[in-house]
Amino acid sequence: MTSAEGNNGGGGGSSAAPGSQHTAYSVPTTDNNQPDDSDKSKPSRSHRPADVALKQQRMKSWQPILDPKYVIATYLLIGLIFIPTGIVIRKKNDDLIELKTIYESHLKKGPYTDGTTGCEIGNNANQMWLANPQQSCQIKMQVPLDKGDMQPPVLIHYELFNFYQNYRRYFNSYDQYQLLGSLKQDIVSAGECEPLNIIGGIKINPCGLIANTLFNDVITLESIEGPDGEVIENAPMVETGVAWTSDLEWKYRQPEGFRSEQCSSCDDCDCSEVNDTGERVWSCQSPHVDEDGVCFRYFYPDDDTTQYLYETYPMVVSPLDGVTNEHFAVWMATAALPHFRKLYGYIEQPIPAGSIFTFNIQANFVVERLEGAKALVVSNSYIFGGKNHWLGTLFIAVGSIAAILGLLFLAKDVLRPRRIGDRMYLKFKED
Repeated sequence: MTSAEGNNGGGGGSSAAPGSQHTAYSVPTTDNNQPDDSDKSKPSRSHRPADVALKQQRMKSWQPILDPKYVIATYLLIGLIFIPTGIVIRKKNDDLIELKTIYESHLKKGPYTDGTTGCEIGNNANQMWLANPQQSCQIKMQVPLDKGDMQPPVLIHYELFNFYQNYRRYFNSYDQYQLLGSLKQDIVSAGECEPLNIIGGIKINPCGLIANTLFNDVITLESIEGPDGEVIENAPMVETGVAWTSDLEWKYRQPEGFRSEQCSSCDDCDCSEVNDTGERVWSCQSPHVDEDGVCFRYFYPDDDTTQYLYETYPMVVSPLDGVTNEHFAVWMATAALPHFRKLYGYIEQPIPAGSIFTFNIQANFVVERLEGAKALVVSNSYIFGGKNHWLGTLFIAVGSIAAILGLLFLAKDVLRPRRIGDRMYLKFKED
C-alpha cells in the first residue's frame, strides 16, 4: 500500500484508500506581499512631500519677543513722528483759503443763506434760462488780506446739501452701453433706467436718473478785481480738464452715426441740405455757434424720436459734446455722501490778497423740493487736497495716544521692572 505524500495534519491532508494509487499535485501559492514583476515598470507613487525646507516646514523664521524696551521705543517713536506731522498738516491746512457762499438754502437745520441772494428759484426749474430775456444773479467774494495770495490752481466747486447720489436705485439708474454710443438697449438696462427711459413715445438718451438730474446752474466768472481796484486780466475760469481723462476716454462716446462739420461761414451753414434720396443730411434745425463764433452743423441718428442730452440741458451741454461734456462726466461720478462738492472750473493764475471775485449764476437747478441747498466755493489746495482739518487732527490724536502709552509703559518699567523669563511668574499644574 502506498500513500500519497502530503500533509496529514488537520485541515489540509487526506488519507489514501486501500488499493488505490494517488498522484501528488503541487498547488501554486501567491504571496500578496511580494511585488508583481509586471508592476516594476510602473513609477512608484508617494504622497510624501519632497524633502525640502519649504515642504517639510523647516523654513527659518524670526519671532520677535515683545521686550518692554522695544515696545516703549516703538510707541515713543510713533508719537515723535505723528505729532509733528499732524501739526505741519494742520498748519498747511489753516493756510489754505476757502471762500464759500450759499446762494440758495431750504435746509430745515442750517447752514442758511445770509439774507436774500437773488438766486432763489424755489421749485421753478430752469427759471432763469426760460426767462425772456434770460436772467442771472451775482455773487461776490473777497480774498482775505491776512492769508496772502491764492496760489494756483484756484478751484471753483459747486456744493450740494441733502442730495443723495448714494441711493442704490439712483446710482444704478443708467445704461453704460448707451453712454458708449450704442443705440440698442437690452431689457435689463431698460429696466434700470425706468422711469426715465421712454416718455410719451420719445426715447431719452442718455436714460436714467443720474443723467437726467444733471446740475445745470451756469456759473460764469465775470471779473476779478485786484486790491488796487484794477481788473486782473488773463485769469479766466477754465472749464476743461475738470473730469478724469480715463472717464472721457473709456466711458463716454457720442451715439453711433453722429457726425459734425465746421462751416466755412455761418451764412453758408445750411442744416436743411438733403441727399439724392431726399433725406436730410443734417439733423440740426439751426447751426450751432461756439464761443468763438464758429458755426457747426451736426447729425444725430433717430433725432425725431429721441431726446438727446443737448436737448435736455441746452444751457450746459452743446450738441458737439453730448455725453462727452466734462460737466456731465463729473456729475456721473456719483458722490458717496449727501453733502458733496464737484469741480466746475479752475483759475491758473495767482490771485492777490484782497481781490474780489464776481460770479454770474444762472440758477436752474431746483433744491427746494429736496429740502437741500447749493453753494459756490472758491479755494486752493495742497498735497493732501482741499481744506480739511481732520487729517492733521487724526495724526495728532494717534501720535498723542502712542506717546502717552509709551510714557506709561516707561514709568512702569522704571518703577516696577520685570525681568524677562523670570521663573517666579511661572505656575505649574499641581499633581
